[in-house]
Amino acid sequence: MRLRNTAVAALGALTLLIAVPSSAHAATGDFLYKVGRLPGVPSGLADPQSGVCINLDGATEADPAFAPDNFTTSTATVFLDFDCNGDVYRVMNPGQRLGDRLKFRSVVFS
Repeated sequence: MRLRNTAVAALGALTLLIAVPSSAHAATGDFLYKVGRLPGVPSGLADPQSGVCINLDGATEADPAFAPDNFTTSTATVFLDFDCNGDVYRVMNPGQRLGDRLKFRSVVFS
């Protein structure tokens, strides 16, 4: 009797794991930033993919993105250069907001 109850509980837990969608491939939430010249045009990413470098729409060589707000559940690393290259970067914890002075062109989420 106990073995059967244990088996039923294990099967139920397995079914629940399979049925619940996994967010392992996405940083749930919004990553907001501004592009263009001050005061900037608001832009952002909704539920961005994790582990992939994202070049930001609207960011250019002349005018990088600025004023990032990381409202995702993941750590965001913003880079001054495109393609997450270079040694100029900043790590942002979930919920962190940085000011207009931070310039960046690409981001990757943990």
